[in-house]
Parts: sequence; structure tokens; C-alpha cells
Amino acid sequence: MGLLGLGYAGFGAAELDDWREFGTTLVGLQAVEHGNSLLTFRMDDRKQRIVIDRVAPEGSRFFGWEVADGAALDDLAARLEQAGIAVTAEPQALADARHVRGLISFHDPEGNRLEAFYGAEIDATPFKPGRAISGFRTGPLGLGHAVLTVQRIDPMMAFYVDVLGFGLSDYILKPFRAYFFHVNPRHHSLALIETGKSGIHHLMVEMFSLDDVGQAYDVALSQPDRIGTSLGRHTNDFMTSFYARTPSSFMIECGWGGREIDPATWQPYEMQDGPSLWGHERVWLPARDRELAREMRMHAAAQGRRAPVQVMQGNFKLMSGTCPWWDGVRNEPAR
Repeated sequence: MGLLGLGYAGFGAAELDDWREFGTTLVGLQAVEHGNSLLTFRMDDRKQRIVIDRVAPEGSRFFGWEVADGAALDDLAARLEQAGIAVTAEPQALADARHVRGLISFHDPEGNRLEAFYGAEIDATPFKPGRAISGFRTGPLGLGHAVLTVQRIDPMMAFYVDVLGFGLSDYILKPFRAYFFHVNPRHHSLALIETGKSGIHHLMVEMFSLDDVGQAYDVALSQPDRIGTSLGRHTNDFMTSFYARTPSSFMIECGWGGREIDPATWQPYEMQDGPSLWGHERVWLPARDRELAREMRMHAAAQGRRAPVQVMQGNFKLMSGTCPWWDGVRNEPAR
């Protein structure tokens, strides 16, 4: 059995106070203090999902990928070693710090520290969000997704697909080159953007309610230079979201309504309409690419590109009334 999902992520950052304020009052995470050097965040019943470490070098990062049990962890370690990847069996002290039963570490071709684990510890107390939100969509889908910037996509894709077993969901070639990968029904748990530099672009957390996202957007709008990408909706995972600049050098995407896929039957494809159906003005893009992205959104609008809203049971109310035009088009397949 392969990877189950993105279990946790960690970052080196000196500004714990800024991170605490950002994580709780904007995103809605629950902060857990660990002295003056470590801050962790809860999103659900697990002990921790995001780790901010003042002692670790600024800009350092690690990503914890979950497997089913000890046998699956051993199988993964053997597969990595057969592929020539150095694997470290981490000591119990680090496993305890990660609140897991077993832990190994290794690196991808661009040096990102990856960890694989099993047996995540459940907290004895209920999750208490940092602000009034309905919660985060995690569970078997993992904490969300991570998007990395890379020098070259091809060797990274070979590693994640051929060695780690990720499935390709889809990809875009303009206004930038990006590939999206899944390990469970979440449309993507990992994406790679080819920029010529290694780093992290953003971490996505998915909220239960669209209003949670909208209220987080209001908080972000009230803070100077907090918005990295405006509110919009993606073409591939149908997520309605915005991106907020964290106190570090990457963003957190706050989203709602993410698409589920069937990994057993999914067929990857190239997205021709760009990354967003509407919105998502990307202030981080170079001016030329930003204009191209805008043109692609305008083209999608002119063509009437639409996608069904992804909702959970109980998270919507069917409206009354009829509309002859809508009755005629509602059963058309998504384009």
C-alpha cells in the first residue's frame, strides 16, 4: 500500500508571534505552545498538523506523508533504497516530537525533506479553532495540499510518480508550467510549478463552509499586503479560494468546495483554460504572465466555461422556483 495523504508540514521561521496571530485569527487554526522555540497548529482531532520551528533555519521545510502501518513504512523504505534514495530511520525522540509511532526521512531530487510515518497521535481534547469557523476538511484526504516551486519538473515528477506512487491529475503549460498529483480522492495533494528555483509556493487548507473562506478573506483584506492571490475558482479542482501571504516566504490558500476524483479510473489531461475560471489575480506573477492569465480567464468567460459546485450533504439548500433557461442547460456535462 502506498502513501495515504499529506499528514503534516513544518517550517523554520523566527517570527512565532506573527505566525500565531496569522494562523489563529486569519486561518482559524488552533495554536499549541511548546516553550519559546516551537509553535504547532491543530486542524482537527490530531495532535498537530503544521509545525513552526524557531530553531530550524529560516525557509527550511519538511512534509510528512502518511502510510497505513509499520509494514507499509518498511515497504516504502525498501522501495526508496532500491531506487538509490538514502533513507534514515528516525529515532523515537523525533517520532515523539511529530506525535507518530514510526518515522523515516529522505529527500526528493531538489532537496526537500520528506518524512513518512504511521500511527498519528489523536488529541484527548476536541479541536478548538482560533476563530469561529465550522472546521477543516481533513480525515482520509490529509491536511490539504502542498505546492512546490522547482527548477525542473521532469526529474521531480519521475521521483514522485515512479518512486513514491503519486498519480498525475492534470497539468497546465501556460501562463506557467504546473503539474498536479494525487494519492487519494483529493484532486491533488501535491503540485509542482516550474520556476527555476526550489521552494514552497503555498500550502492549501480546505474549510467546510464557503462563509469561512469569505470571512477569512475579509480579515486578509484588512491587513496591508496580505493578499497574494485574490478570491477566485480553479479550473481543475473547482476550489473557491484565495491566497494569503504568511509571515514566511510562502502563502496559505484558504479554500472551499474541492473536487474528489476516483484514483482508480482517473485519466490525466492538459487544462487549456488556464488555472482559474474566474478571479485569482496573481500579484506574484511577472507582469507578462499575469496579463496572459487574465486573458485566459476572459476567454473562459467568453466561452461560458462552467463547473458544478462541489458540496457535502447538509452544506447546501436547494432553491425553489423554475427557470426555463436553467432547466435546459443544467444537465449538460461540465466543459
